Amino acid sequence: MAYERIRNLREDSDLTQQQMADKLFINRRTYSSYENGVRGIPVEVLGSIADIFGTSVDYLMGRTDIKKPYSKGK
Repeated sequence: MAYERIRNLREDSDLTQQQMADKLFINRRTYSSYENGVRGIPVEVLGSIADIFGTSVDYLMGRTDIKKPYSKGK
């Protein structure tokens, strides 16, 4: 599965793949393989990417078109 939304969010934020890899404490090649769908993204990394962009994992995966993250209920 290619994560086109992750690439779009990264580019919209004017971040390079290297900058994203640095934020995630991973190698740039590893990040690139995630973004291009060559390698599956571990849940922990997917959650971190959602946090970086202020969105939900469901949005990143294309399961919803709502960018805003879920709010925590009381």
